[in-house]
Order: sequence, then structure tokens, then C-alpha cells
Amino acid sequence: MGDGARFDFPKEEEKILEFWKEIDVFKTCQELAADRPPFSFYDGPPFATGLPHYGHILAGSIKDVVTRFAYQSGFSVERRFGWDCHGLPIEYEIDKVLGISGREAVLKFGIDNYNAECRKIVMRFSGEWERIVSRLGRWIDFENDYKTMYPSFMESVWWVFSELFKKDLVYRGFKVMPYSTACATPLSNFEANQNYKDVNDPAVIVSFPLLAGDDGDAEVKEGEATVSLIAWTTTPWTLPSNLALCVHPDFTYVKVRDVKTGAVYILLRERLCALYKDEKKKKAADQYELLGEMTGAELKGRRYRPLFDYFRSHEGAFRVMADGYVTKDSGTGVVHCAPAFGEDDYRVCMQGGVLRKGGDLPCPVDGSGRFTEEVPDFQGVHVKEADKDILIALKKHGRVVNVGQIKHSYPFCWRSETPLIYMAVPSWFVKVESIKDRLLANNEKSRWVPEAVQTARFHNWLRDARDWAISRSRFWGTPIPLWVSEDMEEVVCVGSVEELRTLSGVQDIDDLHREHVDKITIPSKQGKGVLRRIEETFDCWFESGSMPYAQKHYPFEHKEAFERSFPADFIAEGLDQTRGWFYTLLVISTALFDDAPFKNLIVNGLVLASDGKKMSKRLKNYPPPTDVVDKYGADALRLYLINSPVVRAEPLRFREEGVRDVVKDVLLPWLNALRFFQQNAERLDKEDGRPLRFDPALAASRENVMDRWILSFTHSLLGFIHAEMQAYRLYTVVPRLLTYLNNLTNWYVRSNRKRLRGADGVQECERALGVMFEVLYTLCLIMSPYTPFITEYMHQQLRPHIVRPAGFADNVDSVHYCMVPKKRADYVDEGVERAVAAMQAVVELGRVVRDRKTLPIKTPLRELVVVHPDPQVLADVRSLERYVCEEMNVRQLVTTSDRAGYGIELTCEPNSALLGPRLGKDFGKVRKELGKLTDVQLQEYTSAGSIEVGGHKLGEGDLNLISKFNKDSKFANTYDANSNGDILILVNLVQDDDLKNEGTAREVVNRVQRLRKKAGLSPLDPVVVHLQLVRDHDDVKLATVFDTQKEYVQTSLKVDLAVGAIADGLADLIIAEDFELSGASFKVAITTKKE
Repeated sequence: MGDGARFDFPKEEEKILEFWKEIDVFKTCQELAADRPPFSFYDGPPFATGLPHYGHILAGSIKDVVTRFAYQSGFSVERRFGWDCHGLPIEYEIDKVLGISGREAVLKFGIDNYNAECRKIVMRFSGEWERIVSRLGRWIDFENDYKTMYPSFMESVWWVFSELFKKDLVYRGFKVMPYSTACATPLSNFEANQNYKDVNDPAVIVSFPLLAGDDGDAEVKEGEATVSLIAWTTTPWTLPSNLALCVHPDFTYVKVRDVKTGAVYILLRERLCALYKDEKKKKAADQYELLGEMTGAELKGRRYRPLFDYFRSHEGAFRVMADGYVTKDSGTGVVHCAPAFGEDDYRVCMQGGVLRKGGDLPCPVDGSGRFTEEVPDFQGVHVKEADKDILIALKKHGRVVNVGQIKHSYPFCWRSETPLIYMAVPSWFVKVESIKDRLLANNEKSRWVPEAVQTARFHNWLRDARDWAISRSRFWGTPIPLWVSEDMEEVVCVGSVEELRTLSGVQDIDDLHREHVDKITIPSKQGKGVLRRIEETFDCWFESGSMPYAQKHYPFEHKEAFERSFPADFIAEGLDQTRGWFYTLLVISTALFDDAPFKNLIVNGLVLASDGKKMSKRLKNYPPPTDVVDKYGADALRLYLINSPVVRAEPLRFREEGVRDVVKDVLLPWLNALRFFQQNAERLDKEDGRPLRFDPALAASRENVMDRWILSFTHSLLGFIHAEMQAYRLYTVVPRLLTYLNNLTNWYVRSNRKRLRGADGVQECERALGVMFEVLYTLCLIMSPYTPFITEYMHQQLRPHIVRPAGFADNVDSVHYCMVPKKRADYVDEGVERAVAAMQAVVELGRVVRDRKTLPIKTPLRELVVVHPDPQVLADVRSLERYVCEEMNVRQLVTTSDRAGYGIELTCEPNSALLGPRLGKDFGKVRKELGKLTDVQLQEYTSAGSIEVGGHKLGEGDLNLISKFNKDSKFANTYDANSNGDILILVNLVQDDDLKNEGTAREVVNRVQRLRKKAGLSPLDPVVVHLQLVRDHDDVKLATVFDTQKEYVQTSLKVDLAVGAIADGLADLIIAEDFELSGASFKVAITTKKE
């Protein structure tokens, strides 16, 4: 499985996929876990009519990490893929293919033919889904999937509905709903909320002349002018259906005469600006004359002249209503009500007697959004295209007061990308409002990550939840199992296929789609002839909300298995499902069992393009996922997504460079650590005849402090990961894993490089390599749920070193058969972790000094001083003196608590980002006062955590403390200081000849190593290195270096070294090259070592 200097991550991953196929790894995992306790997981069903995008990949990666971790923690995890097969997305595609639209066209084509076409394309991209999902390393069962179009699934949906029906949680009524005229179907509120766009719409003010008395046609006059209420609307197409006006009962309305036209209008006092927009520029008296004031309550009940005569005979219509939903922030304070096209309009008209339960509801718009014969002047015109003609008609009758335009956010159909309208449609509803208290209570039973989505966004949605319209006027879906008499008085709800057979006498029922069940009738028990099924199908959200039961064909099969695994231990989807799948799951489980449907939920945010815009195929503003995987590999993409704000439900601006950086900064250093281990294990075998076999007993004998540290850090990490994964906080786990990788590759390996290469003897080399094996192998197990490919590769590379029995899994053919180890308390040494953390802080501070002074690490320095008031910190640093000196390349380490002895004092600068906004105009004054603080005062601040400056109390983080030499310090010219606010270091920058020669020797070693790499040589290849001085220079004195530093060079290179003239035509020459070094020149030749 791959080797060579250049590691091609994508190609190696493809080899691993083939390996997994050979050993049937996923199936074997399931078999190995057969007797374990279950971990229940629900996979939300996607539509297979499109290809996976980054949102699917993100959610799939989260699901895969959690379910892999659960499996590798000792659970059996059923992972079934699901498909959403019904509903609008499928029908919309078929309508485009067939070139048809609307109910009549489908009926003419034939429901059986139409559904047959739908069935053909349902799984159009299923093969691509399986290929892409598998390529990303996600393990999910496609063979044992569930589809919402399976008869078994549909039957369970019938059962769910029948249970709700029995509990009197279902009713039929009219409801104003978001409606897609392009798809000829109502949408749920959460579907309508998915796709808002900014649009320009007409903003029209129309007049409604008041009529005198309770009957008659006489208009109310003010002098010669008619008195009119004026109302504002952005939907002129609803004006032909106007049945009422509404005002706020407690607001003050004014009657004004327009100076320019003489017309008399009534509108809200605060909304005079809607008509008189230049009020600030012109005097009010030049625009209108105030004639009187009244409250909205005084206007209630007044009659007015209709705009059109279409519904003039409607009893109780064309009167003024009063209701508190009228606002002061837009319009005229007078709302035009068309009850068929507005939720509040419908409510107000029902309450005011304009509409009656069971009575007529004027709705002159058909299912395709076109005016019907009830409005003959505009018959056949689509409502959104009728605005202009309607305004022309109204202008002819003098009813248009003002025409403008408004830009506002408006809902669009998420499938057809056409504007929605709001329209009253007959529908079947679930009584969500009646179980709202239980929804809120059951919501608290689950753990959401992040919690804020649950306690704020979702809680608020539940608090304001309305009854759920679950019926759709569609064809390809699960039919609602209600058989009714012609007068709708007799209703039978069928909960199973067997029940339908019994009631109807029809035995041959194998499919539950409309073409099969619509023709089945049930004899009436009330003498009403036969009962026929209603036409509607279920909203596909009702199906997906029923999936916990329907995927198992509950309660008809697998009853015990379902009840053992409900509620689910875990689910995960995107933030948009807060009003979708998460909601429908909770509504149905609460209605059925008064319980939450899941115990734990991870909510992910939205993946955006790099410019912060929505990813768009049309704009091509993102790289295709398959291209990214082919370039960098699936592990890199998974780790990039999981280690981003998106796992905290925040948006992520996707950057391809971020995936590349994961390869560069994480995967390659990790791989290089493995290679370093392999090279030295191979050297131990070849040179010392000691093949490395991991022996836990030998590894347990740990004397080296860095061995103890890395093993302690490993087991502290294990404890942390188990705790955080139990809390489903992936966003805390991955950063800690990356810190660990850095500690392994940049600290443990670096600080033990010589020992791992055998410089301290064979036994120490074996111990060090044993520890490194244990760490690498443990890391493999820890990381396997996150990066399944590279961990499999590393597992296979490490397997030859395993001695069994050694506490490993019985089957180690794959890393994914093995358990993630538990933390061992006997490995954890908090003292050594604390000491190494202090050492790391010292070294990192020292590196900053070197960078600032342009002193490469190859340049040796005389002394490093560590200053700290805590004796424990100084003792910790002193205990690791060897490592500090090696990492910093200094000759001597000094630890002290005597800051004053070195002439060091504290100064400070304000944290402007924090204090600027907080202090406002006082910031400058406080900044000035900070410059006057003494060293003593700042030390008190560090001890107390706060200080008062300029009348403001400043706390931790408000000040940036700086350590510097005072003007009298004798060390200022020879040392440089650096501090992290806790530890202070001083670095002696003075160099003598001895230090310079050592630094030059390091540079020579570096050039030789580069030449070895250029020749493709490994550290184990037997070679001789020849050095020849070509030209010397006083700045480097190479001749002296070759003489005094020869032993150091040879030890560092671990080869035979020859210094002197290099003969021409050198035998067994591998490579030779001349090098320049600070004005001097030398030649390096590498030859094969003779046996």
C-alpha cells in the first residue's frame, strides 16, 4: 500500500478502497459487532435527483466520525442509507421532461403513466451517490437501505397517521399557505422559509369610498368630496378578491383634504408620510388640510364601495374590521383584506363574520395561479402578470391614489425558483398547537450541539408553532389513507394493508401508490354507498418525519428491535433542518409516544463559497468536491470540514487552500513521523540484528522523561476525547488532535532524534522506538474515525511490529476492527506534562528571539536565562535542561526569580481591541495614564488580576505586559528579552570564535544532508563523505572548523568521514558538489562504502 519519497494521498486512498473491498471490511465490522449493545443512528434521507454537494459531504463526515467512534467504542451500529423518493422534486423534473403542468394535464396523461415516469428517475443518481459517498470514506449500508417509496415504508407511514387520527390530532380545513403556482402545490412554512430573495414589487395606495348608513349606495361626503379610506398593498393582484378593510382599534386616524386634488382621505396619523413624502421639505399646510381625528374603533363596521363587482353579493363583506395585527411601520395603517390570500386576512374575516365556517370563500385563482371565470376581466392571466392590467382598470375608475415600487424580501419556491403566493387551500392538518407544551418539554430531553440552536432558534420555532398542513395535491407520494363519503360526513382512516383488505374485500394489494389504491372503495356503514379515498398525498416531510418507524416497518415487523433502539442515540444534519426534519421528527414522536425522537444531535452550519456567497453551479464559485478529493484526498477534506466553524452551526467559507494546508501541515508531518520510525526500526534490524516487536512490558519500563511525557500526553488525550465524544463536541476534539500531532512530530521526534537513531545505545533505541510505536499506533486508533484512509495505511505499515497477545483486537486485518483505547491512569503523569509545557514555552519564546535577531538555530548561543517567581516552574524547566539546550542550541541554561538583578521591568500597552470600544472617549486618557504605571504597580496587577487607571477598572486581558531592560541595566547590550506574560527569558547574543566554529560545522552538516537527499540516499545507506577545503575566508575559518569540529560532523552524519584533498576520478562516486559558505568554498563528495 504505497511507498516511495512522494506520497500520493488520493491514489493511496483508492488502493485502500480496493483493500476494503477485498476483505469486505464494512460487512465484517457489522458481523464482529453482532453481539454488542446497539448504538442507534438515523440517517436523514436525501433526494437522489441531484448529486452530493459540500453540505451532504459535511453532514456525512460528521455522521461517519460519530458512528465509527461508537463502533470502535464497543457498540453495534446499524448504518442504513435512506432515500427520499416522493414529492415535488421528482414531479417537477417529470413535468419538465413531459412538458406538462397542472392537475388536469396529469390526469389526462394518466396517474399510472405519470407515476411510472416518476419511478424511472427516482434513483437516477443513486450510483453516483454511492460512488462519491464511498470515495469519501463514509461507511453506510446501501444494500440494506430504505426508500420512502417502498410499500413497507409507506404502510408504516399509514400507521403513524392512523395513530394521530385516533388521538383526534387530525382535521380538515382551509388554510392560507405558501403556494407554488409553478408546481401547483402548497408548501409548508418551513419550505417557504428556505428561499427568500430581494425583489421589486409595485407599492400601490388605493381608495375605498365610505358609504353612508347600514345600506344604500350613498357615499359619505365632506363638502363636495367623497371621504375615502386609503389602503396600501404590494400585491395588486389580490385587489379583485378584496372583502374587507382592517384598522387598529387603538390607533389614531386622521381625515385630511389633499390640497392638490381636493380629495378627502382617512389614514393613520403616523403614516401621513406614506402619501406626503416631502413633508420635511414642504410645510404640511401646503400639502394637506387636517379635517379631523378618530380612533380605529370608531371606524369599525363602516361600509365602503367595493373596488370591483365580482363578489358584491357576498354577505357581510365590504366593511371595516379592527384588529391588533395592524402596525405603524408601513403602509397607511389601513389593511386591505383578501381572505383567500392572507393568513391574517382570513383570520380577521372569520372573526368579523365576513366568512363563516363551512361557507363560501371567494378564491378566483386556480391551481396554476391563473384567474378563473369568477374574475372575467382577467380570466386566464397569471396573478403575477395581472398587476399592470388591474391597476389600469382601477385608474379608469379613479381608485388609484399613488403608485410606487418597493424592494423587499419575498419567498420563492425552493424547487422552481418562482415567486410563491399565499392562498387558501383545503388541507388536512396535524394539531401541532394542541401539543405545543409537550413539544417544548420533549425538546429539553435531547442534547443539541451547539446548545444555542436548541434553546433559542428551535425553542422559538416550537413556541410559535402552528398546525401542520400535511396534505399535498400531488400524484407521486404516499396517499393519505382516508376513505370518505361524498358528503365528507363518513370518514374511515386505514392504518395498514391488512385493514384495507378487510374493509374493501380487495386482497391483491402490493403497492400503495395512487394508481393502485385510488380505485379501491370501501362499503359505507352509514348507507352512503361507497367510500372513496381522498385525492391528497402526504407532504414528503411527513414521510421523513416518520422514518424512525417506517425504515423498520414498525409496528408490523422488528417491533422489539425498534423499541430497544428508540429514541436514536444520534442524528446530524444542517441548520436548515431546524424547521424541517428535526421539527417533523419531534412533532410525530411527541404525538405518538410523548418522547423526543433522538438523544443527541449535531447541527452543522452552511458551507459557502470563498466569497461568502451561496455556492452556485451557474456562477462556478466553488471547486467540485470530486476535484478536491482527486487532488488532496478524502481525509484532507474531511479533516478540513470537521475542524471548522461549520461543526458549531456557523457558516464556513470554503477555501481549497484550506484543504491543501491540511495535507501540508497535518498529514505530511504525521506521515513523516511514521517514515522516521520505519527507517530507524529498519536500521535497528539491519545494523544491530534486533527486529523491533512491540512489547508492552518493555514499553511500560519508562525512564526517559520525554517517553513519559508523550505517553502521558497520549493518555490524557484519550481521556479528553472519550469525554468530549460522549458530549458530541467534535469541535473541541479535532483541535486537540492537531495539537497532539504537533507535539508528536515537532517535539517528541525532534527531541529524541539521536536516541531513536541509536546514539544512546541499542537498548535505549529499542525503548524509544517501542514508545514511538505505541504512540503512533494509539494515534492511528484515535484518528481512525476522523481520517479512515491514512490510519488504515499506517496500521498496515505498523502491523509487522505487533507481538500478540498484546492487548490488541483479535482481528487486526484492518484498523477499523480495533477499539479506540481507553485512558490508563498509570500512564498519566501531570507533573511531567506540566514540566514539558514550561519547556515548550521557553523554547518558543527563544525561537522568537532568534527570528527577531536573524539567528538561525544552527548558530550556537552561550546562555539562556529563564526568569519566573514560582520555584516549581523553574524546577520544571531545570529538569529538562538538556532538551532546552538542544532545542535552543545554547551552551548554558540559567534559572532565576531575580528579575531586578537583570534590570528587567514591566511596561504595558492597552489591548485596544477590547478597551477602545469599552472606554470610548476615555480611551486616550487611560492610554496616557498607563504610560505612567511603575514596575511595582504592574506586578501588583499580575498578582491581583485588576488595576484602576483613570477611573476605570482594568482586568485580565485588558493590558499587554512587556518585559524590557531598564536604562541602568548592564545586560541590555548583550541580552535580548521575551515574555509570554508568564515566563520571561533572556538570551545572551554575544558570540565568540568557539561558538562561531560550532555554528559553521552545523552549516556544513546541513549541506551534506541536502546532498544525500539529492542523491536519493537513505540514512541507512553505507557511504563515505569526503570534505575538501577549496577556499577559506576569515569570517568562517573553514580550515579551523574542519580540524576542530570533525568529530561533531562525523557523529551528526553517522558515516565515515574523510577530510582532505579529493582525488580526481574517485572510485564508487555517487555524487559530488561544491558549496559556498559566507565567502568560503568547500567540496563534498559521497562514495559507496566498501565492505
